[in-house]
Amino acid sequence: MLRFAVSLVLLAAWAAATAQTAINYDNTSCSGCHISQASQPDTPMGSAMELPGANLVLEAHPSLRFHMGVFTWTVVTHDNRSTYTVSDGTNSLSLPIYYAFGAGTQTWVFEYQGAFYESLVSYYAGKHALGITTGDEQLRPQTLVQAMGRRLSTMDVNSCFACHSTNSVSHHKLTLDTLHPGLSCSHCHQGALQHAQEAAVDNFSQQPPSLKYISAASMASFCGQCHRSFSTVVRNGWLGKMDVRFQPYRMELSQCFIGTDPRISCIACHDPHKNLDRRLVDYDSKCLACHAPDAKPTIVGKARVCPVAKSHCVSCHMPRIELPGNHGLYFRDHDIRVVKTGEPYPD
Repeated sequence: MLRFAVSLVLLAAWAAATAQTAINYDNTSCSGCHISQASQPDTPMGSAMELPGANLVLEAHPSLRFHMGVFTWTVVTHDNRSTYTVSDGTNSLSLPIYYAFGAGTQTWVFEYQGAFYESLVSYYAGKHALGITTGDEQLRPQTLVQAMGRRLSTMDVNSCFACHSTNSVSHHKLTLDTLHPGLSCSHCHQGALQHAQEAAVDNFSQQPPSLKYISAASMASFCGQCHRSFSTVVRNGWLGKMDVRFQPYRMELSQCFIGTDPRISCIACHDPHKNLDRRLVDYDSKCLACHAPDAKPTIVGKARVCPVAKSHCVSCHMPRIELPGNHGLYFRDHDIRVVKTGEPYPD
C-alpha cells in the first residue's frame, strides 16, 4: 500500500510560517489606526488559505467521501489534522492536508515526491460535499497519482500561493518559511509592514501609496492579478461560462466601462476590507450614479436611463450564472448589459 509521510522540511516550513505570522503579520497593528478596515481578516480574502488547526470547513465536516469510476476519495479530519486519501480498491495514497485554498469552498495543494499537486477533488460549500475540482471535469485519471491531483508547474504554484497568502513568493520563488495564510494588509498595500513599525514610534514620514485614487482601468488590472485581468483571460483563450468568475475581465467587456471613470471601478461597488454585500438593492445607488436622469455625463456622453425600473438593477443587468460542473457555484456576471431572453453567454 502506497503511503506518503510529510517531510520534516515541510513541517519545519509550516512551523516557521506559523511563527512568522505571529511576529510580522498581525493586522491589529494596522487596525489600531485604520478602524474601518479592521474587519478585513474575516473576509474571504483574509481567509483565502487555511492551515492545520484553523480549517473550520474541514473541522465541521470531519468525514467526506466521493466516488468516480474505480477511484474513491476520502477526507478525514481528527485532532486538527486532515488527511486526503484516494483508493482504486486495491491500493491507496494518503497525504496530509496543509494548504487549503479558498474560503468556504476549498481546493488543496500537496507536495509529493518533490512536486506540487492540486487536488482532483474539492469541497463545495454549496453542496456540503466533495466534487471534481472546477476545471478538471474532463480529466480521467488512470493511476493513483493522477487521481490524487494535477501536477502544477512552477508558475501555477507561485500564482496559487501568491493569490491566497501573503509573503509566500519572493523573486519568483516559493518562500514557505515566511508564508502568512490569507491576504494581510501588506499583500495589497506595499510598504505596510514598515509603515506599521514606524508608526509605532510616531514616525509617519513614509506611508504606503494609496490605491483609492488610481484609475478604474488600473484598479481592474490590480485586482485582476488574482481575479484575472482582461489581458490574462484573452491571452489564455479562456472562453465560455467558466470565465464568469473573472470579474475584472467581465467588467471590462461592459459597454459602460471607460477606464477613467471612478463610478465603474472595482472599489466603486466593493470594499475589499469587508464581506461581500449580498443585498442587491444596496448596489442601486452605484448604478444610478451614472444612469439617473440628473447624473453627470461620462466622457462619451450621457448614460442611458433604464425605462423599466430604478431598483434591483443588478438582478437584470448582471445575471447570476452557475459555473459548469454542477457544483452549486454561482457568480454575478460583471459584463453589465441589457440581457435578452435566450441569448447565448457573451464572451
